Amino acid sequence: MISRSAAPLLPSSRATLHRAIAASALGNATEWFDYGIYAYGVTYLSGALFPGTTEKATLFALATFAISFLIRPLGGLFWGPLGDRYGRKTVLSLTIVIMSAATLAIGLVPSYASIGFWSPVLLVLLRLVQGFSTGGEYGGAATFMAEYAPDERRGFYGSFLEVGTLAGFSLGALLMLGCSMVLGEPEMQAWGWRLPFLVAAPLGLAGLYLRSRIEDTPVFREIEAIGAKERGHLRELRDLLRRFRAPLIVLGMLVVALNVVNYTLLSYMPTYLQLRLGLTPEQALYVPIVGMLFMIPFLPAAGALSDRFGRKPLWWASLAGLLVMAIPAYELMATGIAGAVGGFVLLGLLYVPQLATISSTFPAMFPTHVRFAGVAIAYNVSTSLFGGTAPVINSWAIGETGDILIPAYAMMAACTVGLAAMPFLVETAGQSLRGIGTPGT
Repeated sequence: MISRSAAPLLPSSRATLHRAIAASALGNATEWFDYGIYAYGVTYLSGALFPGTTEKATLFALATFAISFLIRPLGGLFWGPLGDRYGRKTVLSLTIVIMSAATLAIGLVPSYASIGFWSPVLLVLLRLVQGFSTGGEYGGAATFMAEYAPDERRGFYGSFLEVGTLAGFSLGALLMLGCSMVLGEPEMQAWGWRLPFLVAAPLGLAGLYLRSRIEDTPVFREIEAIGAKERGHLRELRDLLRRFRAPLIVLGMLVVALNVVNYTLLSYMPTYLQLRLGLTPEQALYVPIVGMLFMIPFLPAAGALSDRFGRKPLWWASLAGLLVMAIPAYELMATGIAGAVGGFVLLGLLYVPQLATISSTFPAMFPTHVRFAGVAIAYNVSTSLFGGTAPVINSWAIGETGDILIPAYAMMAACTVGLAAMPFLVETAGQSLRGIGTPGT
């Protein structure tokens, strides 16, 4: 552990800090850009790459979306320890290139009419590549941002990682909507859905450029200088499971709440609004875009509030609010386009306190030498089991029961899991992330 008498780290210059924040946020935006174009183009993509009726093809496409999450824990197990041994910057530079290349390749997959079953096979393989790279991207970006941010403003600066989330998702949605409006339905079904996927390449190159121009985090460089890094992959995994089992479980439970809400609200919503509530394809895209753009300015405000009052009060308020308001919000959505916007905005604002504090809360649950791996593994295991599967499970359950409130029930169940974990979450607002001791303990 870094002693109390250790020399203080020199604060990063404002320019360096801003480059670090931008490098993290842009990589996260690239990841969520892919989710945005996939989620908002799923009806087009399913018709082009899958056989069968519209409903069955859409279910297959949603299942393929979920498949990419199955490999994310393997990505976390692979990339996380590498990030703790060789640095956050090295891993993040690799993951953004792999992720962007796979997204670009999806836009080039031949249609089912051209190559038959090889079309969905190629899509599944590319989704697996994306899932593997994403297994290192999110935990690494959160860790990178948290370790660069000043202790007293970690919540504020960390919230910009999620500004990247919503900005990337919104950009993907806007591109898909814009192509739909300009090209029309026949052209979109034939080839227009591919265009947004091609934008992933320049986004990835921009993120790689930013990440290549900045040093690794001061916190990581400090333990590297004193020789306190983990010395091997398996050794670090054993260390995590033996000494840090409790924070792994608590983080995993919080991620159940976080990502069931996330993927139900953001990824599944366009399909839900179109196929279950009868909105037009354009309206189904319009509602979440308006909601996400409305949420973005509240993220830094929520992050700043967490610096002043702590992370836990914001999580308590968000989880309890979603538990109480999920059903009324979904009932409001069923009343029409205006109600859909209102219901989405209500749920989005209740979700903001969780979303804004991810990268200030989760990395602080682990000491520096196992931080990347701890966040990546716990986050991705929980996300693969509960978050990425949420759209396909919601769609299947509605089809079986006919109950359009299924997504609300899923949110409520997930928030209950999160509330059960809250008493065990250690408050770390303002705590230093330096050294090999767990912050806040």
